[in-house]
Amino acid sequence: MQIKEFWVNRKQFRDIKSVTIEAPPIAAGEVRVAVDRCALTANNISYAVSGDAIGYWGYFPASEGWGKIPVWGFADVVESQCDTVPVGERIWGFFPMASHLTLVPGKVTAADLIDFAPHRSELPALYNKYQRTAAEPPMLRGFEDERSLFFPLFATSWILYDYLIDNDFFGAQQVVIGSVSSKTAFGLACMLHGDKKISQKVVGLTSPRNVDFVKSLSCCDQVVTYANISAIDPNLRTAFVDMSGNPQVLASVHRHVGENVVESCKVGATHWEESGVLSTEADLSAPAVDLPGAKPRFFFAPKHFGKREKEWGPGSVLMKAFGGAMKVVGEIKQKVKIERVSGDDAIIGRYLEVLNNELAPDTGLIISVRV
Repeated sequence: MQIKEFWVNRKQFRDIKSVTIEAPPIAAGEVRVAVDRCALTANNISYAVSGDAIGYWGYFPASEGWGKIPVWGFADVVESQCDTVPVGERIWGFFPMASHLTLVPGKVTAADLIDFAPHRSELPALYNKYQRTAAEPPMLRGFEDERSLFFPLFATSWILYDYLIDNDFFGAQQVVIGSVSSKTAFGLACMLHGDKKISQKVVGLTSPRNVDFVKSLSCCDQVVTYANISAIDPNLRTAFVDMSGNPQVLASVHRHVGENVVESCKVGATHWEESGVLSTEADLSAPAVDLPGAKPRFFFAPKHFGKREKEWGPGSVLMKAFGGAMKVVGEIKQKVKIERVSGDDAIIGRYLEVLNNELAPDTGLIISVRV
């Protein structure tokens, strides 16, 4: 049996190659899954940018200098040496851009399982849990493409939304969202704008080519282009949520709004070339220069997730986050068309489009890696 994987140069993300290897036999307690479909978004590029700093490269190791970018999607168990996870099981979770993956299931319940592969034991635990779809409502099983494409992103949107609420918006009167055409960003905008209990103004930053798309979502009170940051009201206390990772955008917002920037969190890296590859945790938050207002800091969703899990109990955060994600999916699903992609050349081509920030915001990619 052969396995196909896509490997990316960890320092030069445009250097991507298809690798085919012979599958080793699985050991006692292991299962091998065939990855059926996964989403490819700008969020996956953010995993690569912070792969060393946070540890994303560690989930699916490759040869020295290479990495397998994590993606979210569905897989089927095709071989099993684990009594509690039989062949034929379908699971949803975190996979590499590959045709197959070997897992070591543990803490198996009717709803989920955890991968106890030794190399993943010290990594953020949120990404080690896989949902067993057989126990899920039939309605949910009918949304596999949407779940792969939107749920991880909109779950992060919801965690950001809850983080702002939990901190009383840090006293902010407006929330400025950078790269608002990206899915996690407009998910957050939709949640804030659609909550009648929230009075804060929602301002979206985007490039000129994406203005019409963002306006079509009706999720912002004001849409501003990067060249027109001076249009943001500097007299309002501001929480800046930056999905772009562009230090020039960060500096422009801080210098324009000044000391009225009361919170500044860096979430994504849609403008990854401006942010550069992040090698250490310190790189995640450190701005290149001193800026007025609140010190920018990296927002790590699993940290707030863990806080709420302790306060609300296990499983409660995912239920709320998925509920918020489902609501936004219902609101925007007619605005985003889903495209299925398979074949080495097509996958690499579309990956480079995402990497180069050239994919239209109204397009969602579902990839299938086949041997």
